[in-house]
This record gives sequence, structure tokens and C-alpha cells, in this order.
Amino acid sequence: MFRKLRQKIIIITMAITTTVLLLAGFIIMLFSSTMRPEPKPFPEQANSESFAPNSAAYANESNMDEYIKTDREEGSKRLLFTLLSVGAIIEISVFIIILFFSEKIVAPVKNSFDKQKLFIANASHELKTPLAVIQANIEAMNVKKEDEKWKKNIESEIDHASNLVLNLLKLAKLDAKSISQVSPEEFDLNSEIQKHISLFKPKFTGNILFESNSQKTFYLPKQDFLQVFDILLDNAVKYGQKKISISLNSNSLSVSNDGATISQELIPKIFDRFYQTDKTREGSGLGLAILKAICEQNGWNVSCTSSNHLTKFTVTFSRRK
Repeated sequence: MFRKLRQKIIIITMAITTTVLLLAGFIIMLFSSTMRPEPKPFPEQANSESFAPNSAAYANESNMDEYIKTDREEGSKRLLFTLLSVGAIIEISVFIIILFFSEKIVAPVKNSFDKQKLFIANASHELKTPLAVIQANIEAMNVKKEDEKWKKNIESEIDHASNLVLNLLKLAKLDAKSISQVSPEEFDLNSEIQKHISLFKPKFTGNILFESNSQKTFYLPKQDFLQVFDILLDNAVKYGQKKISISLNSNSLSVSNDGATISQELIPKIFDRFYQTDKTREGSGLGLAILKAICEQNGWNVSCTSSNHLTKFTVTFSRRK
């Protein structure tokens, strides 16, 4: 993240410097060409025999014109070489200076972000234990039948809080790159997708359609890929209305659902942490952020399109075999 920020600072600064140098060089060349004095003409000797086409005076004037023309060309070349040399020296100097100072500029932000990640990781660890204890004690409690609904409400909120803590911990580990990359393995992806669809069907009142245009066997990090699929399917169930379509190809997986259309200016934000297009929906806004982090770790690409009340997420991957 901060490496990209530093690279952007360097690229923008170098682009501005290059533009200024090119503009300055063009203006200098333009003025040097228009303001160069014209050579003074020789005295009029039209009636003189010595200025006849075959005379020595005529030859001297021709030589002088040729000399001036050659001198101008050489002067322009020297000016151009000087401008290029000075421009190259300035570019290199600016690059070295920006390379040094960009690290200083990014350092305070990076330190603050690292402390924030450490706090989230530590807080998540600390919250896991009391939540687990509370959940265990709630499950062990004997309550009256008429009070059962209050117990279920507490259990539901504890589950929600536990999932939030686990997601925060997962993101913190992904940011710190402390999670080792899952090794790829060969498995029947079509069968796994159908199993996971059956788990989500009770949560969705509409139809879930699955179409596969690829062979069954894939060679991928199974755990990561199925977690990505679960996040996409859970998101579709949450925001879909009547239909969810899943499509599997040789190097891509798409999950689409009907419902509200996401505006184009909001699509880049949906992968941000805690961002939700609909605040009334249940959830923490961390699912798509985790999905993007997993995809980046594995070198996959995730994209989203939304139009005409249809939202589609596509993950493009490599089968590695």
C-alpha cells in the first residue's frame, strides 16, 4: 500500500518536472530562433563588374551566406544538446531528491497505519476469549420457554460479534502477511460449489442457478478459493431478490444477483473496509475487503459491474496446471 503511494509521489513529481522542462526548452528554442539577428547584406554593387556572377565579390558573398547558415545549424544543435544535458541532469537530481524525501513523507503515515493494524490484531485476540466464554455460558443456561427468544437474540448477537472479531483478525494477518499462502491442490471444483450452494439455499427465497463451462478438476488453493466463493455467494444472498446466477469457466468465476443497481462512482468503494452500500443490511462491511486481500495474495483479479438492477462479481484466476 505505502510502496504504491510512494511510487505515485515519485511518478507525479517526475511527470511535472519533465513537463516543465519540455515546455521551458520549447520556449527557449522558439525565442532563440525568432530573435536571432539576420546577417547584414553586402553593399549594392549591381552595376559593378566586380559583382558579376563570375566575380570574386559574388563568390565571397555566397561563401558568407553558407557560413552563416552552417553556423546557425551548429548553434541550434549546440543549444539542443545543452538543453537535453541540463534537462537530464535536473531530472536525475529531482528523482534522487524525491526518492529520498518520499520515504520521509510516507514514514509517519506508515507508522500510524502499522500501529492501527497492531491494535486491531491485539484487540481481536483479546475479544475472542470473553466472547467464547459468554457464548458457552449462554448455551449452558436453562431458561424458561417464554424467555427462549431472549436467549436466541443474545446468541445471535454473540455470533455476529464473533464473526466480526474473526474477520478483523483475518484482515490484520493479511495486512501483516503473516498468513502463509495456501498450497494449491487438485479437487473437483464443480462438486464443491454445489455443496456450498446447498448450504446457502435455505437463506435465499429465490432461485440459485449454477452453470459450468469447464472441466471438473481444478488445481487451486482450495481453502482460499472456497472462502472467496462463500463471500461472493453470501453477498449475493444478502442483496439479491429473486435470482442468483453462478458461472464457472476455465479461468474465471462469476456470481451475479438481481436487486438494486450500484452506481459507477460507488463501485471502487465497495471493497473498502466497513463500507456498505445499504446500511440497513446485516453485516460488518468486511467481507469484500477480505475477498480482495485474498485475491491479491494469490494473484487473482476481482471486478464488479452493476447495471439494469443486476450486479455481477467476477474473479479471474489461474489454474496453475
